[in-house]
Amino acid sequence: MGKLNVVVLRYLSRDDFRVLTAVEMGMKNHEIVPVSLISSIASLRHGGCNKVLRELVKHKLLAYERTKTVQGYRLNYGGYDYLALKTLSSRDIILSVGNQMGVGKESDIYMVANEEGEQFALKLHRLGRTSFRNLKNKRDYHKHRHKMSWLYLSRLSAMKEYAYMKALYDRGFPVPRPVDYNRHAVVMELINGYPMCQVREIQDPASLYSEIMELIVKLANHGLIHGDFNEFNLMLDDSDHVTMIDFPQMVSTSHPNAEWYFDRDVKCVRDFFIKRFNYESELYPTFKDIKKAYCLDVEISASGYTKELQQDDQLLQPVGPEAEEPISGDEDDDAGTPELPSQEPIDTEEYKQALLELEGLKISVETSSEEKIEKEHEETCSAKVICTEDAIMSITNHLKIIVHYRPVFKYTVF
Repeated sequence: MGKLNVVVLRYLSRDDFRVLTAVEMGMKNHEIVPVSLISSIASLRHGGCNKVLRELVKHKLLAYERTKTVQGYRLNYGGYDYLALKTLSSRDIILSVGNQMGVGKESDIYMVANEEGEQFALKLHRLGRTSFRNLKNKRDYHKHRHKMSWLYLSRLSAMKEYAYMKALYDRGFPVPRPVDYNRHAVVMELINGYPMCQVREIQDPASLYSEIMELIVKLANHGLIHGDFNEFNLMLDDSDHVTMIDFPQMVSTSHPNAEWYFDRDVKCVRDFFIKRFNYESELYPTFKDIKKAYCLDVEISASGYTKELQQDDQLLQPVGPEAEEPISGDEDDDAGTPELPSQEPIDTEEYKQALLELEGLKISVETSSEEKIEKEHEETCSAKVICTEDAIMSITNHLKIIVHYRPVFKYTVF
């Protein structure tokens, strides 16, 4: 899981993205996707598919693996980044990718901008970065589904964060404005502030303490507990007002361990104010004082967060205190990758729709005929080729992604 490098994105052809998408589809029921399945899904000849695969491995967008029983390819975070960026670019959400703003245990943050020059924050979820042994003791990944890939969990984490962020923003909570998401990438408003963990002094710690505690209570009154409410997930602006970030681990107040999560969030804030600002207040909220008035889970369900995803999002919730197990010294840190779900047939229609979305086409439910899809696809692709005759390569070059670096801004057009 290296640093994001978008330079190669300019040179990827349509076949490259067909193969990347085919591997992504194949990984729904294969940990290692064989070449025969990739070429079948991508509708490419075996020899041409092998050539594309070698180039993608060279650019570290795919990984080749060989075992005693099977050999093939798997999508890594580099390829997943490119698929997400390509889709967001085709939606005209982002046009340029800038410097890295932050690195977390389970995500990377980058500065991006759209065609008008408006800047946003791009969050790439990267679950599985820490050792599997440590991670499984913090989050219950195996509660319902015993076979899972890190890419799917990262996508689920991004989807959950976007859903909660949108619901909270619409309710007037101090959170970034959500812009869009795709796969494991979330685009949001760029907050002009600093993480509270970097702040050494404030003029009025009592006022800030009260504001934060009121935010915890307001969340609980809406039926939610942050689950990781600490100085690393609070942004402080020049007026000493907080903005809350990072929502994938949010739980409902009806969760069996809700009181434990709530008390832990309160304790994290109190401990930080004592250590950093030498401020301790005798007043702090308790879970028994909460009067639930709203349930944002219902609103999130209505906006597309399906029951199946709600069941899977329990995999993202940290385990409660009674579920934590001691770590044995002889356990392997890399015991690794979660297994994949039981095999089911590949949905070719979903693959076609994913390709159309990569190329910026709007998919209508009424357009179910293969002939209509292929005709519209060919016409649009031809138009884009005409518009980009000077760009070389393929139709993907009409997406001009700019890489800029600070403090001296240098632009590289793709």
